[in-house]
Amino acid sequence: MDEIIPGLLHWTAFRDTIGADVHSYLHAPSGTVLDPMVPPEGLDAFGDRAIRRVVLTNRHHYRDADAYRDRFGATVHCHEAGLHEFGPEQDVQGFAWGDELAAGVIAHEVGVLCPEETAIHLDGGGGALAFADAVTRRRGGALGFFGDSLLGEDPEAVRAGLRAAFARLASGLDFEAMLLAHGDPVAPGAREQLAAFADG
Repeated sequence: MDEIIPGLLHWTAFRDTIGADVHSYLHAPSGTVLDPMVPPEGLDAFGDRAIRRVVLTNRHHYRDADAYRDRFGATVHCHEAGLHEFGPEQDVQGFAWGDELAAGVIAHEVGVLCPEETAIHLDGGGGALAFADAVTRRRGGALGFFGDSLLGEDPEAVRAGLRAAFARLASGLDFEAMLLAHGDPVAPGAREQLAAFADG
């Protein structure tokens, strides 16, 4: 577990359902975990930090949310367009674009890839913007998209729509770090990198 910017922790864990490492984050000031996997060291790795809520950047990222709910009493949140994915036992609460889920934790629309694809903006420490499956990082460190087979029936249209969403977010928000569910985080200079990627 490492601190990307003050108050923002990152860890990687193996996700057996996809056979790959994925990434999770804790915004410590608000007690918000994004795209929850249990750290390899276990939940004791958080020490006495308060974990109040889990936020999913899309409906596919429920991951280990049950463990956080059971251990810390954390609530679980997903954009309302993705709530059909969950049963009553999961007790996932919906939010809308523009909602402040906690102090300094605001949900922004990405959409395009799936209706509930969300970017979460985090204040503090220079700011951060978290993404679900809209963008990843290639082995050389460059930003990229997933392959055409994961982008629906019209991959070109999806890529164009996502680039438009990235341009809007990069022009309207301040952030030094970009938090990816699939790929190492980007910091510093994330806003500039996202704007350049949006330009193609």
